[in-house]
Amino acid sequence: MLSVGGASGRGRGGARKATVASVSESRRVRRPPSLGRVAVVIDQGSGFIKAGFAGERQPRLVLKSSSLVPSWDRPVPPGALGGELMGGVARAHPIKHGVVVDWEALEGLWERLLVGGLRVCPEQWPVLVSDSPSAPPAGRDRIAELLFEALAVPACHMASTALLALCSTGAFSGLAVEAGAGVCHATPIYAGHAWHEATFRLDVAGSTLSRYLRDLLVAACPHLQLRALPRKAITQLKKRCCYVSLDFEGDLHNPDRHHPVSFCLGKGCSIRLSSERFRCPEPIFQPSLLGQARPGLPALVFRALQKVPATLRTRLAGTVVLAGGSTLFPGFTERLAVELEAQCRRHGYGALRPCLVATPGRATAVWTGGSMVASLRSFQCRWITRAMYQECGSRLVHEVFD
Repeated sequence: MLSVGGASGRGRGGARKATVASVSESRRVRRPPSLGRVAVVIDQGSGFIKAGFAGERQPRLVLKSSSLVPSWDRPVPPGALGGELMGGVARAHPIKHGVVVDWEALEGLWERLLVGGLRVCPEQWPVLVSDSPSAPPAGRDRIAELLFEALAVPACHMASTALLALCSTGAFSGLAVEAGAGVCHATPIYAGHAWHEATFRLDVAGSTLSRYLRDLLVAACPHLQLRALPRKAITQLKKRCCYVSLDFEGDLHNPDRHHPVSFCLGKGCSIRLSSERFRCPEPIFQPSLLGQARPGLPALVFRALQKVPATLRTRLAGTVVLAGGSTLFPGFTERLAVELEAQCRRHGYGALRPCLVATPGRATAVWTGGSMVASLRSFQCRWITRAMYQECGSRLVHEVFD
């Protein structure tokens, strides 16, 4: 049995070594009773949460990360972001910019996902869950608490979304560039470990672009009452009509390059998009368009490469893996490649040749990577069991996953 924090171990220099040794021994000996089952894999994003079973190619469920709760149980201050009252019901957004901000709502969402969606009994299934590269370490304590105490799962593992994105391509070293609904990240990974001090984030992503597109359309067509257009319709417009320009300034000032299209909104109503098509995704490359004084994603990707040791820079640049739904805009990969090469030349790294990996399924790359990892035989010794957690507490979470 483990003896962590007992009177005999406190205050001694060898206490930590003894604890680590005991943890390692426990990990070798104990197995959760349900590891004969495949694991449940959950990728929790700001916009969508994806869930399914290890070893499968696609998630079984893709749900909005927001959830509806009775407004009388969860009062929402007037004007609060993400708290839309609708006839006695409030919409809660538990994850914003990749960070969990409402644990109660997340617990309800996970329970609905596992029990109502996947139709599994949480007490019998190990769970692998993704973790944002820039999420605070204290969040892992809360995730473990939610999984082991609220849902009573037999075992869990937490893995960086950046690492899982790389794993989806079969790589364990490289640079993960994620652009989802709530946040963008550039994260170097070497031998399966994230380089936290070289990780950069940008809080301009898919949801921001949807709001920006709405503003552009309202400004272009003030007579159409587009402010009341449902968010789902705006998202469809963005996905079907928008693209990344390879020459933004040139396209902006040349009407012949605008390539207008019409989009049917239903009930005989349609809207015509012109320059809005390529202006919508541009803030990922130029946050200044939103009044934000911060560098765009290509500059952050370069900074991440610049931050790693020179001996590893070429190797990591050789595998720049794109992941997330916001990387699916036509032209996104080509624009990022051009600007990243320009950054390298501008700062004296002309010999560096970044190679971008953009798979067709990159919108679900994080979940796919988790599915692959959790199905490996060599991975099965890396679970934290409920018994281990009950004996060691959150200390074990940080020993294993930090």
